[in-house]
Amino acid sequence: MKIALIGYGKMGRMIEKIALERGHDVVCRIDIDNQEDFDSEAFKTADVAIEFTAPHTAYNNYLKAFKHNVKVVSGSTGWIPEHGEEVKKMCLEQGQTLFWSSNFSLGVTIFRAVNRYLAKIMNQFDNYSATLEEVHHIHKLDHPSGTGITLGEELVAEVDRLSGWEFGMLTNPDGSTEGTADVPADKLRIDSIRRDEVPGIHSITWNSEADQITITHDAHSRLGFAFGAVLAAEYTAKHNGLLTMSDLFKF
Repeated sequence: MKIALIGYGKMGRMIEKIALERGHDVVCRIDIDNQEDFDSEAFKTADVAIEFTAPHTAYNNYLKAFKHNVKVVSGSTGWIPEHGEEVKKMCLEQGQTLFWSSNFSLGVTIFRAVNRYLAKIMNQFDNYSATLEEVHHIHKLDHPSGTGITLGEELVAEVDRLSGWEFGMLTNPDGSTEGTADVPADKLRIDSIRRDEVPGIHSITWNSEADQITITHDAHSRLGFAFGAVLAAEYTAKHNGLLTMSDLFKF
């Protein structure tokens, strides 16, 4: 398979290493200083482009790839509120292909399934209230994380007494805090912490007067994200439309 990389930072280089080890060819590497390569012959030959950039650039990167009918696998977050419906239409009605996930880790995919199942159980017990906390490295600009939002939305969908989620508290790298822990009872509170070089920790807590239940996914490194992205690219090369981790893993 021929792969183009959009974004050639730490994640892009890790994806490249895994792709080469799995026998694929990396035919094009695009970063901020060579945007013209979107129109290169090398990019046009790619079976799939793997995109890990920033929230404010992801959507335009999709458009540049779709211009040449190159399929995209993307882990960039933050573009959905403004452009989600447009991208969905391009994939479902105009023949483009995007495999998108807020997190490509197999462990996180399993954790999401556990989160949904636990939320279904907790829907029966209104004496428990839920909160979600995500911890990431100090370089992460968005909060809450895309994975935190996905986990929150999937939890809320299973619990009748919750109508949505709201951002709660942000703990900055210097220890200062902003926001509030006081959110309406029918909202899931999502808190964010930015600390050191943490790849990603997501915890969901169900608390009552009697006891507390907490489930946590703690990433040791970015390796799981990169490996999952390459698996997604292998799947995307053979499939079309708007794809997610639920298509790749059937649980």
